[in-house]
Amino acid sequence: MLLARCGLVALSLLVPWLSGRAEGAPRTPPNIVLIVGEDMGPELGCYGDANAVTPNMDRLAAQGARFTRCFTHAPVCAPSRSGLITGRYPTSIGTHHMRSTLLKPPPLFTDYLKKAGYTIAWPTKTPYGKTDFNFALPPKAFDITADWTKEIPKQPFFGFYNIFTSHESQIRAPATRFAKNTERLKPSERRDPAKMKLPAYYPDTPEVRRDLANYYELVTAVDYQVGVVLDALDKAGVADNTIVLLTGDHGRGLPRGKRWVYDRGIHVPLLVRWPGHIKPGTVRDDLVCFLDFAPTALALAGADVPKELQGQVVLGPKKAAERKYIFAARDRMDETPDRIRAVRDKHYQYVRNFHPEWSRAQRIAYMELMPTMQVWRKLHAEGKLNAVQDAFFAATKPREELYDLDADPDEVKNLADDPKHKEKLIELRAALDRWMKETNDLGAVPERELIERGLVADSLKQYEKRKEDKRSK
Repeated sequence: MLLARCGLVALSLLVPWLSGRAEGAPRTPPNIVLIVGEDMGPELGCYGDANAVTPNMDRLAAQGARFTRCFTHAPVCAPSRSGLITGRYPTSIGTHHMRSTLLKPPPLFTDYLKKAGYTIAWPTKTPYGKTDFNFALPPKAFDITADWTKEIPKQPFFGFYNIFTSHESQIRAPATRFAKNTERLKPSERRDPAKMKLPAYYPDTPEVRRDLANYYELVTAVDYQVGVVLDALDKAGVADNTIVLLTGDHGRGLPRGKRWVYDRGIHVPLLVRWPGHIKPGTVRDDLVCFLDFAPTALALAGADVPKELQGQVVLGPKKAAERKYIFAARDRMDETPDRIRAVRDKHYQYVRNFHPEWSRAQRIAYMELMPTMQVWRKLHAEGKLNAVQDAFFAATKPREELYDLDADPDEVKNLADDPKHKEKLIELRAALDRWMKETNDLGAVPERELIERGLVADSLKQYEKRKEDKRSK
């Protein structure tokens, strides 16, 4: 009997050693990798899109979880990314106008990861970092600013990997640049414009079809780059202890997608692979917000989650209860002012236009470079659009919009005045009011006042000049 007991004790001491660590030794925190495709919505094969060719992203989804309802809080890069890295709504901190400059940004969630012992690898475009945070990064904000996939950082690390290939500007890029971006595509991966499924609000023209086909080919090019990241983790032998998250910074970079709080402007993919923790092939339909990335990363790293963060933990043992709503905002886009807010649940979206006197089709110089926008505007001027296509150019906007996203994914049938949907209108209207109050929405504060308060730099002059130039034309 004594020998048997001694044998059990010896075995109990041996098992932890065999498992790779002694009893009581700290567990190695997981590496965390966040891959972002610029201007990339959920147009992926794993989301059921027949036009998509995305084998690497589909593999990632098969190995982990695919989130069907992930949304950014802003449909354009700078406000979206400012919320991503701070965990705060742009409308709460003052980064809500496109290409403004917040003078005193709050801490970055990566600062807290650093304190928890993480190496921060975040490649940057300029000496000041990814400039579309709407603020300049402090010196040495990140430990590694080059391509970290060439040499995997010391453990544990947080690795950000931004892929520019799918950006709006690349859809309309000159033929030589587009060919360079898509040079790895096989003939079978080229997309036929004739097979594109157009939203109801677009005119059916060769230009529109070509732009959409280009977008899909660029997403395939992004997929190749995703494969490079996944291969690097495999070759370094760290994939099993690395959480990989993949998303886009907002919806696809085409008119009435990017810059708009409609579904195609804020709906993004979210794929998460966490070996041993997430069952392969998992599908989650809970509402996830971009602000959730910061608290989730901190929780997974074992770090404290500051109470100031406005998202919630969506993975791991500290996962929060499902939320009922997500929110989004649009304010000034470069030289063109506006203020729009949105709230959505799993099935309906409510949009409030604070300036119904302004058309949806206000000109934004950068957006006007897209062939789709040019031909759409041309056909409107010629009176060749049907009622649904022409609605974008109405002189005014409705003050309130309500859409049943299951029945109307293109969001062209406004139900705000439909008595059958009055209760849902009242519910979402009230939810938006609460959110704006609770988050101290700065959208109603004139930008000149924000400048005078010393909250943001004076970046209005260049945009006011553009507006004046447009008037003179």
